[in-house]
Amino acid sequence: MKPNHIQHLYWRVGFGISPNQLKLFSKKKKKEIVNQLFEDSKSMTTLEVDTTEIKTILSDGFKISPENRKKVQKLSRQKTIDLNRAWINRLAEGQTLLREKMTLFWANIFVCEDNNVVYIQQFNNTLRQHALGHFGDFVKAISKEAAMTKYLNTKQNRKQKPNENFARELMELFMLGEGQYSEKDIKESAKAFTGYSHNLKGEFVFKKRQHDETTKTFFGKSGNFSGDDIIDIILEQKQCAQFICEKIYRYFVNDTLNENHIDEMVEVFYQNYDITKLMSYVFMSDWFYQEENIGSKIKSPIEFLVGLKMIVPVEFENKKQLLYIQKQLGQILLNPPNVAGWKGGKNWIDSNTIALRLKLPSILLNDAYISKVKAGATNDEAYRKEAFKKKYGKYFKTKTNWDSFSKQFVDVDTKDLPFYVISGTLSHNTALYLNTLDKSSKREYCIQLMSLPEYQMC
Repeated sequence: MKPNHIQHLYWRVGFGISPNQLKLFSKKKKKEIVNQLFEDSKSMTTLEVDTTEIKTILSDGFKISPENRKKVQKLSRQKTIDLNRAWINRLAEGQTLLREKMTLFWANIFVCEDNNVVYIQQFNNTLRQHALGHFGDFVKAISKEAAMTKYLNTKQNRKQKPNENFARELMELFMLGEGQYSEKDIKESAKAFTGYSHNLKGEFVFKKRQHDETTKTFFGKSGNFSGDDIIDIILEQKQCAQFICEKIYRYFVNDTLNENHIDEMVEVFYQNYDITKLMSYVFMSDWFYQEENIGSKIKSPIEFLVGLKMIVPVEFENKKQLLYIQKQLGQILLNPPNVAGWKGGKNWIDSNTIALRLKLPSILLNDAYISKVKAGATNDEAYRKEAFKKKYGKYFKTKTNWDSFSKQFVDVDTKDLPFYVISGTLSHNTALYLNTLDKSSKREYCIQLMSLPEYQMC
């Protein structure tokens, strides 16, 4: 398999690839590499932070005192920051690379948030568990999650007074897309989800007395449907496969849809809604590796941060600063902007975020100093670097593991770094600019590359 194709694959299913891995995989065939990705992601390890104290408070049943409620909220705020950090670290570990990237993808399809870290951690692990499984089982599991029943008001959905929020978003955002259903379909399907609730521990509870047992008519079918029945009927609509395939194509292939490629994916997915089978088809397709798809997507803030961390491991001494940077870049894990999630694509970039993205590698890895020294220059670089550190470095305290970087790139010549750091082709002007720079320091050159507009792409 061609090295640039391997890099492209690993930027889409993960956040980059090390030179040693690339060298090893270059001797293998595409099928072998793709199959190994799925094999490595077969197992699922839950992502957990210690919530023992909160769980103890919630273990008493359905009621909680106002005092304990405030305590849970305070602890949850603290633990959610820990969970955010743990998720980013998990993404950078790369042990179950594809499952973790799929979890990140699904988190922006089945959008949900909650102020109880126990519920949102459980929800996050449900995403992780089903990320490569059967799509129908996935949706059914999501519909019963405590965080989701709270977020879209299914908990308030009773036969005397149906709440249509979940039923509407199930079709509009999760399974079909806007305009693919009627208002009657929403009203009828909402009745099927009446009685959905949970206990304080976050376990699903079906309140039979609050469930509407009458006949519902949905998409031309009539019966005493349950919530699971509604999901099964939606799965029968080929539009469901179309909707999900378009989402996957935009995320993993290209923001501009290719109808022929989408049609191929739909035929695969509609057979049995097997997510693994669909993703394998995409990564094995020749069109996935076409030049128009390589380096064509703007990295999300999380892809940008984790990709940087993969090349040069970096940790924040103050964990709230990691949250602050996510906020400034426009994507905070576990805190979506609304039920529709992040729009992605060109929406990731504006005048403020691009300025921060170009500065961030130097801020995090080099005391805020971006070396622009040209070959043969005699500037006192150490003096200028110290001046930058005093002015900007105080804002972020980080621990940078340059030893890991040196080990990864020990056999890579400095002038060859762009091939390993940048996804896609450098513009003519960028190539000319890089030719003028001093390359005596591999570290400095790496930061210079990360500070380029081309580094924003994958």
